[in-house]
Amino acid sequence: MEYNGRESDHLMLITPERVFYAGLLGRPRKRTPGCCHVYVAVKGNLHLTIDDVLATGELFVTLPNQRHSIASDYRTVISVTLEPESMPDGVIEALAARLTGPDQAAYVRKILAAYALLRQRRYGDITTAEFDEMCFGEALPRRVLDPRVMRAVARIERFSGEPVTADTCAAEAGLSASRFLHLFKEETGISFRSFRAWKRARYLLHFANQDLNLAHLAQDIGYPDSTHFSHSIRRFYGLKPRAIFVGSRDLAIYRSTETVRMAEAS
Repeated sequence: MEYNGRESDHLMLITPERVFYAGLLGRPRKRTPGCCHVYVAVKGNLHLTIDDVLATGELFVTLPNQRHSIASDYRTVISVTLEPESMPDGVIEALAARLTGPDQAAYVRKILAAYALLRQRRYGDITTAEFDEMCFGEALPRRVLDPRVMRAVARIERFSGEPVTADTCAAEAGLSASRFLHLFKEETGISFRSFRAWKRARYLLHFANQDLNLAHLAQDIGYPDSTHFSHSIRRFYGLKPRAIFVGSRDLAIYRSTETVRMAEAS
């Protein structure tokens, strides 16, 4: 496990398929992330708004690409995120039903216990199955992707600064562009373009507590310009890039070994 940050009760553990975040929530603006979010209140209650309908409680689950806003009675919130392409269809919906069902209080305690464990740095390197056990008490089913799609996913997640195109991935897979795009969505449940856009925005998390030139970072991640960068980040996170960095100055960031390996391959 690589540690990147400073001593703090605010922390983020990043793995290729999961993120555990405990930190500032920021002002409640609408966001449309490409992942599943499990929000848990550290103290008090959370307030979730979807389609102008407000709900209040200790735990909420939002589905990938579900537009929502989240507010908290307390300045810090826990957010556990799951990448949808890592699980078979229906798994996230079934998990959401369990987490928000009669055993919700037990799941709140479980995730708060995971936070306490991570604050003590008592969890070393972690696999997806171990992450799920820590947060949910069980390893969630894994999706097995076609090797051609797996290669495309790996290419997208290298973040070399050069944009990854469907044509490039199709050629590597030995398919026409149209056939590749159909296969990609069939396998992952997400369009190639949407997948690429979300993963680019997700990669920003690795640098959130650093003092960087955001224009240079945008270029390094693969955004064509600062305007596109700012618009994309606001759409996914409900915050401007600068607000994310200002609110993450005391954030301790941990990265799994596999995450570090993928970054070093870029």
